[in-house]
Amino acid sequence: MEQGTVERVHCLIIGSGPAGYTAAIYAARANMKPVLYQGIQPGGQLTITTEVENYPGYPEGIQGPEMMVNFEKQAVRMGADIRYGLATKVDFSGPVHKVWIDDEKLIEADAVIIATGASAKWLGIESEQRLNGYGVSACAVCDGFFFKGKEVAIVGAGDTACEEAIYLSKLASNVHMIVRKGEDGMKASKVMQDRVKATANIKVYYHSETVEVVGEKKVEAVTIRNNQDNTTQTVPVSAFFVAIGHQPNSDIFKGWLTMDDAGYLITVPGTSKTNVPGVFASGDVQDKIYRQAVTASGSGCMAALDAERYLSEHGIV
Repeated sequence: MEQGTVERVHCLIIGSGPAGYTAAIYAARANMKPVLYQGIQPGGQLTITTEVENYPGYPEGIQGPEMMVNFEKQAVRMGADIRYGLATKVDFSGPVHKVWIDDEKLIEADAVIIATGASAKWLGIESEQRLNGYGVSACAVCDGFFFKGKEVAIVGAGDTACEEAIYLSKLASNVHMIVRKGEDGMKASKVMQDRVKATANIKVYYHSETVEVVGEKKVEAVTIRNNQDNTTQTVPVSAFFVAIGHQPNSDIFKGWLTMDDAGYLITVPGTSKTNVPGVFASGDVQDKIYRQAVTASGSGCMAALDAERYLSEHGIV
Protein backbone atom coordinates (compact mmCIF):
# COMPACT_ATOMS: atom_id res chain seq x y z
CA MET A 1 0.00 0.00 0.00
CA GLU A 2 1.29 3.39 -0.93
CA GLN A 3 2.56 5.38 2.05
CA GLY A 4 0.21 8.12 3.18
CA THR A 5 -2.82 7.24 1.02
CA VAL A 6 -6.14 8.67 2.24
CA GLU A 7 -9.61 7.33 1.45
CA ARG A 8 -12.98 8.79 2.43
CA VAL A 9 -15.89 6.45 3.19
CA HIS A 10 -19.39 6.83 4.63
CA CYS A 11 -19.27 3.80 6.92
CA LEU A 12 -16.18 1.98 8.18
CA ILE A 13 -16.53 -1.31 10.05
CA ILE A 14 -13.56 -2.55 12.08
CA GLY A 15 -13.65 -6.29 12.77
CA SER A 16 -15.05 -9.37 11.08
CA GLY A 17 -16.81 -11.65 13.54
CA PRO A 18 -20.61 -12.07 13.65
CA ALA A 19 -21.03 -8.44 14.78
CA GLY A 20 -18.89 -6.94 12.01
CA TYR A 21 -20.31 -9.04 9.20
CA THR A 22 -23.91 -8.52 10.33
CA ALA A 23 -23.30 -4.76 10.51
CA ALA A 24 -21.86 -4.96 6.96
CA ILE A 25 -24.94 -6.83 5.66
CA TYR A 26 -27.33 -4.24 7.11
CA ALA A 27 -25.18 -1.25 6.16
CA ALA A 28 -24.78 -2.48 2.57
CA ARG A 29 -28.52 -3.04 2.17
CA ALA A 30 -29.09 0.51 3.44
CA ASN A 31 -26.78 1.82 0.66
CA MET A 32 -24.17 3.07 3.14
CA LYS A 33 -21.39 1.52 1.00
CA PRO A 34 -19.61 0.03 4.03
CA VAL A 35 -15.90 -0.80 3.99
CA LEU A 36 -14.95 -3.56 6.47
CA TYR A 37 -11.42 -4.35 7.59
CA GLN A 38 -11.15 -7.89 8.91
CA GLY A 39 -8.42 -7.38 11.51
CA ILE A 40 -5.85 -9.80 12.82
CA GLN A 41 -8.25 -12.78 12.98
CA PRO A 42 -10.68 -12.73 10.03
CA GLY A 43 -13.91 -14.33 11.22
CA GLY A 44 -13.14 -13.67 14.89
CA GLN A 45 -13.29 -16.22 17.71
CA LEU A 46 -15.62 -18.53 15.78
CA THR A 47 -12.74 -19.47 13.50
CA ILE A 48 -11.11 -21.31 16.42
CA THR A 49 -14.38 -23.10 17.28
CA THR A 50 -15.27 -26.39 15.68
CA GLU A 51 -18.98 -27.29 15.79
CA VAL A 52 -21.55 -24.53 16.35
CA GLU A 53 -24.88 -26.05 17.35
CA ASN A 54 -26.67 -23.19 19.09
CA TYR A 55 -26.95 -20.63 16.26
CA PRO A 56 -30.54 -20.55 14.95
CA GLY A 57 -31.10 -21.74 11.39
CA TYR A 58 -28.55 -24.56 11.36
CA PRO A 59 -30.50 -27.65 12.48
CA GLU A 60 -27.54 -29.95 11.82
CA GLY A 61 -24.99 -27.52 13.29
CA ILE A 62 -22.13 -25.93 11.34
CA GLN A 63 -18.37 -25.57 11.68
CA GLY A 64 -17.37 -22.16 13.06
CA PRO A 65 -14.98 -21.26 10.21
CA GLU A 66 -17.55 -22.30 7.57
CA MET A 67 -20.20 -20.18 9.27
CA MET A 68 -17.95 -17.12 9.13
CA VAL A 69 -17.21 -17.74 5.43
CA ASN A 70 -20.98 -17.74 4.87
CA PHE A 71 -21.35 -14.47 6.80
CA GLU A 72 -18.62 -12.90 4.67
CA LYS A 73 -20.13 -14.14 1.39
CA GLN A 74 -23.51 -12.71 2.35
CA ALA A 75 -21.98 -9.33 3.21
CA VAL A 76 -20.12 -9.28 -0.15
CA ARG A 77 -23.30 -10.24 -2.03
CA MET A 78 -25.07 -7.27 -0.43
CA GLY A 79 -22.31 -4.97 -1.66
CA ALA A 80 -19.98 -4.61 1.34
CA ASP A 81 -16.30 -3.96 0.54
CA ILE A 82 -14.42 -6.55 2.63
CA ARG A 83 -10.68 -6.00 3.02
CA TYR A 84 -7.80 -7.58 4.86
CA GLY A 85 -6.04 -5.16 7.21
CA LEU A 86 -5.66 -4.16 10.84
CA ALA A 87 -6.78 -0.87 12.39
CA THR A 88 -3.71 0.39 14.26
CA LYS A 89 -4.57 3.95 15.33
CA VAL A 90 -7.59 6.27 15.52
CA ASP A 91 -8.32 9.97 15.87
CA PHE A 92 -11.91 10.69 16.90
CA SER A 93 -11.38 14.38 17.63
CA GLY A 94 -13.39 15.76 14.70
CA PRO A 95 -16.71 15.12 13.00
CA VAL A 96 -14.83 13.07 10.40
CA HIS A 97 -13.36 10.02 12.11
CA LYS A 98 -9.82 8.98 11.21
CA VAL A 99 -8.65 5.37 11.31
CA TRP A 100 -5.21 4.18 10.19
CA ILE A 101 -4.91 0.71 8.66
CA ASP A 102 -1.62 -1.18 9.12
CA ASP A 103 0.03 2.10 10.21
CA GLU A 104 0.03 3.40 6.65
CA LYS A 105 -3.36 3.93 5.01
CA LEU A 106 -5.71 6.58 6.46
CA ILE A 107 -9.47 6.05 6.23
CA GLU A 108 -11.67 9.06 6.90
CA ALA A 109 -15.16 7.89 7.82
CA ASP A 110 -18.44 9.66 8.54
CA ALA A 111 -19.49 6.74 10.77
CA VAL A 112 -17.42 3.99 12.39
CA ILE A 113 -18.74 0.67 13.66
CA ILE A 114 -16.35 -1.08 16.04
CA ALA A 115 -16.60 -4.87 16.13
CA THR A 116 -13.09 -5.79 17.22
CA GLY A 117 -14.26 -8.45 19.67
CA ALA A 118 -12.42 -9.90 22.64
CA SER A 119 -9.72 -12.52 22.93
CA ALA A 120 -9.81 -15.34 25.44
CA LYS A 121 -6.95 -15.37 27.91
CA TRP A 122 -4.98 -18.61 27.83
CA LEU A 123 -2.61 -20.27 30.27
CA GLY A 124 0.19 -20.28 27.71
CA ILE A 125 1.11 -23.96 27.72
CA GLU A 126 1.94 -25.73 24.45
CA SER A 127 -0.55 -28.57 24.79
CA GLU A 128 -3.41 -26.12 25.44
CA GLN A 129 -2.84 -24.43 22.07
CA ARG A 130 -2.18 -27.69 20.21
CA LEU A 131 -5.47 -29.21 21.38
CA ASN A 132 -7.51 -26.03 21.00
CA GLY A 133 -10.71 -27.12 19.25
CA TYR A 134 -10.01 -30.78 20.07
CA GLY A 135 -11.32 -30.73 23.62
CA VAL A 136 -9.69 -27.49 24.75
CA SER A 137 -12.13 -24.58 24.77
CA ALA A 138 -12.57 -21.12 26.26
CA CYS A 139 -16.37 -21.30 26.14
CA ALA A 140 -18.25 -23.86 28.23
CA VAL A 141 -21.64 -22.60 27.01
CA CYS A 142 -20.51 -23.10 23.38
CA ASP A 143 -18.86 -26.49 23.72
CA GLY A 144 -20.01 -28.15 26.95
CA PHE A 145 -22.83 -29.98 25.15
CA PHE A 146 -20.34 -32.14 23.23
CA PHE A 147 -19.10 -33.71 26.47
CA LYS A 148 -22.40 -34.91 27.94
CA GLY A 149 -21.85 -37.62 30.51
CA LYS A 150 -18.06 -37.29 30.37
CA GLU A 151 -15.42 -36.07 32.82
CA VAL A 152 -14.24 -32.49 32.17
CA ALA A 153 -11.84 -30.01 33.75
CA ILE A 154 -12.10 -26.24 34.06
CA VAL A 155 -9.47 -23.74 35.21
CA GLY A 156 -10.39 -20.39 36.74
CA ALA A 157 -11.36 -18.73 40.01
CA GLY A 158 -13.79 -15.93 39.15
CA ASP A 159 -17.57 -15.72 38.92
CA THR A 160 -17.49 -16.75 35.25
CA ALA A 161 -15.43 -19.85 36.05
CA CYS A 162 -17.89 -20.79 38.80
CA GLU A 163 -20.89 -20.19 36.52
CA GLU A 164 -19.32 -22.30 33.79
CA ALA A 165 -18.41 -25.07 36.25
CA ILE A 166 -22.03 -25.20 37.42
CA TYR A 167 -23.25 -25.15 33.80
CA LEU A 168 -20.90 -28.05 32.97
CA SER A 169 -22.01 -29.97 36.06
CA LYS A 170 -25.48 -30.31 34.49
CA LEU A 171 -23.99 -31.95 31.40
CA ALA A 172 -20.80 -33.73 32.47
CA SER A 173 -20.51 -36.68 34.84
CA ASN A 174 -17.86 -34.87 36.91
CA VAL A 175 -16.22 -31.45 36.76
CA HIS A 176 -12.65 -31.00 38.01
CA MET A 177 -12.14 -27.32 38.85
CA ILE A 178 -8.53 -26.13 39.09
CA VAL A 179 -7.97 -23.03 41.27
CA ARG A 180 -4.50 -21.50 41.62
CA LYS A 181 -5.04 -20.04 45.11
CA GLY A 182 -6.87 -21.22 48.20
CA GLU A 183 -10.52 -20.49 49.02
CA ASP A 184 -9.53 -17.10 50.45
CA GLY A 185 -7.82 -16.11 47.21
CA MET A 186 -10.71 -16.91 44.87
CA LYS A 187 -12.02 -13.89 42.96
CA ALA A 188 -15.52 -15.32 42.77
CA SER A 189 -18.24 -13.91 45.00
CA LYS A 190 -19.12 -15.87 48.14
CA VAL A 191 -22.52 -16.86 46.73
CA MET A 192 -20.92 -18.37 43.60
CA GLN A 193 -18.30 -20.22 45.65
CA ASP A 194 -21.08 -21.63 47.85
CA ARG A 195 -23.00 -22.83 44.78
CA VAL A 196 -19.91 -24.63 43.50
CA LYS A 197 -19.37 -26.30 46.88
CA ALA A 198 -23.03 -27.35 46.98
CA THR A 199 -22.77 -29.07 43.58
CA ALA A 200 -22.03 -32.73 44.22
CA ASN A 201 -20.20 -33.50 40.99
CA ILE A 202 -17.77 -30.56 41.08
CA LYS A 203 -14.42 -31.31 42.70
CA VAL A 204 -12.27 -28.24 43.42
CA TYR A 205 -8.47 -28.49 43.43
CA TYR A 206 -7.22 -25.50 45.47
CA HIS A 207 -3.60 -24.26 45.38
CA SER A 208 -3.26 -26.03 42.05
CA GLU A 209 -2.21 -25.30 38.51
CA THR A 210 -2.27 -27.06 35.17
CA VAL A 211 1.02 -28.64 34.17
CA GLU A 212 -0.16 -30.13 30.88
CA VAL A 213 -3.22 -31.10 28.89
CA VAL A 214 -2.60 -34.72 27.94
CA GLY A 215 -3.49 -36.16 24.54
CA GLU A 216 -2.14 -36.53 21.01
CA LYS A 217 -5.16 -35.72 18.83
CA LYS A 218 -7.77 -34.93 21.49
CA VAL A 219 -7.90 -34.22 25.22
CA GLU A 220 -7.46 -37.39 27.26
CA ALA A 221 -6.38 -36.11 30.68
CA VAL A 222 -4.99 -33.15 32.59
CA THR A 223 -1.92 -33.13 34.82
CA ILE A 224 -2.41 -30.98 37.93
CA ARG A 225 0.25 -29.85 40.38
CA ASN A 226 -0.53 -28.94 43.99
CA ASN A 227 1.65 -25.94 44.83
CA GLN A 228 1.58 -26.57 48.58
CA ASP A 229 3.08 -30.04 48.64
CA ASN A 230 4.43 -30.03 45.04
CA THR A 231 2.67 -33.30 44.17
CA THR A 232 1.22 -33.94 40.72
CA GLN A 233 -1.66 -36.10 39.56
CA THR A 234 -3.08 -36.89 36.15
CA VAL A 235 -6.88 -36.88 35.96
CA PRO A 236 -8.61 -38.50 32.94
CA VAL A 237 -10.90 -35.94 31.24
CA SER A 238 -12.39 -35.50 27.76
CA ALA A 239 -12.39 -31.70 27.77
CA PHE A 240 -10.42 -28.84 29.28
CA PHE A 241 -12.13 -25.46 29.64
CA VAL A 242 -10.16 -22.27 30.25
CA ALA A 243 -12.14 -19.62 32.15
CA ILE A 244 -9.52 -17.11 33.25
CA GLY A 245 -11.15 -14.18 31.48
CA HIS A 246 -11.27 -12.34 28.18
CA GLN A 247 -9.39 -9.28 26.98
CA PRO A 248 -11.43 -6.86 24.86
CA ASN A 249 -9.58 -5.74 21.75
CA SER A 250 -9.94 -2.05 22.54
CA ASP A 251 -6.40 -0.73 23.13
CA ILE A 252 -6.38 1.60 20.12
CA PHE A 253 -9.50 3.38 21.41
CA LYS A 254 -7.98 4.33 24.78
CA GLY A 255 -8.22 8.07 25.34
CA TRP A 256 -11.05 8.41 22.81
CA LEU A 257 -13.85 6.12 23.96
CA THR A 258 -15.29 5.49 27.41
CA MET A 259 -14.48 2.01 28.68
CA ASP A 260 -14.71 0.12 31.94
CA ASP A 261 -11.76 -0.97 34.08
CA ALA A 262 -11.31 -4.14 32.03
CA GLY A 263 -11.29 -2.23 28.73
CA TYR A 264 -14.80 -3.07 27.49
CA LEU A 265 -16.32 -0.18 25.52
CA ILE A 266 -19.32 1.41 27.22
CA THR A 267 -22.39 2.06 25.10
CA VAL A 268 -25.57 4.01 25.86
CA PRO A 269 -27.97 1.35 27.25
CA GLY A 270 -30.28 -0.02 24.57
CA THR A 271 -28.09 1.34 21.75
CA SER A 272 -24.66 0.85 20.19
CA LYS A 273 -23.71 4.51 20.70
CA THR A 274 -20.37 5.35 22.32
CA ASN A 275 -19.46 8.71 23.89
CA VAL A 276 -18.30 9.94 20.45
CA PRO A 277 -21.12 10.84 18.01
CA GLY A 278 -20.91 8.73 14.89
CA VAL A 279 -18.86 5.95 16.54
CA PHE A 280 -20.74 2.78 17.43
CA ALA A 281 -19.63 -0.39 19.24
CA SER A 282 -20.99 -3.91 18.82
CA GLY A 283 -20.17 -7.49 19.74
CA ASP A 284 -17.79 -8.78 22.38
CA VAL A 285 -15.70 -5.59 22.60
CA GLN A 286 -18.66 -4.10 24.49
CA ASP A 287 -20.33 -7.25 25.85
CA LYS A 288 -18.68 -9.06 28.75
CA ILE A 289 -21.86 -10.83 29.85
CA TYR A 290 -23.30 -12.90 27.00
CA ARG A 291 -20.43 -13.28 24.49
CA GLN A 292 -22.38 -15.44 22.04
CA ALA A 293 -22.39 -15.33 18.23
CA VAL A 294 -26.12 -14.66 18.15
CA THR A 295 -25.95 -11.71 20.58
CA ALA A 296 -22.94 -10.31 18.70
CA SER A 297 -24.91 -10.49 15.45
CA GLY A 298 -27.85 -8.74 17.09
CA SER A 299 -25.65 -5.90 18.31
CA GLY A 300 -24.03 -5.63 14.86
CA CYS A 301 -27.50 -5.11 13.43
CA MET A 302 -28.17 -2.42 16.07
CA ALA A 303 -24.91 -0.65 15.21
CA ALA A 304 -25.73 -0.56 11.48
CA LEU A 305 -29.23 0.81 12.17
CA ASP A 306 -27.82 3.40 14.59
CA ALA A 307 -25.18 4.41 12.04
CA GLU A 308 -27.78 4.67 9.28
CA ARG A 309 -29.91 6.94 11.46
CA TYR A 310 -26.88 9.07 12.33
CA LEU A 311 -25.82 9.48 8.69
CA SER A 312 -29.39 10.28 7.67
CA GLU A 313 -29.80 12.90 10.40
CA HIS A 314 -26.59 14.57 9.21
CA GLY A 315 -27.70 14.51 5.56
CA ILE A 316 -24.83 12.22 4.55
CA VAL A 317 -26.74 9.17 3.28
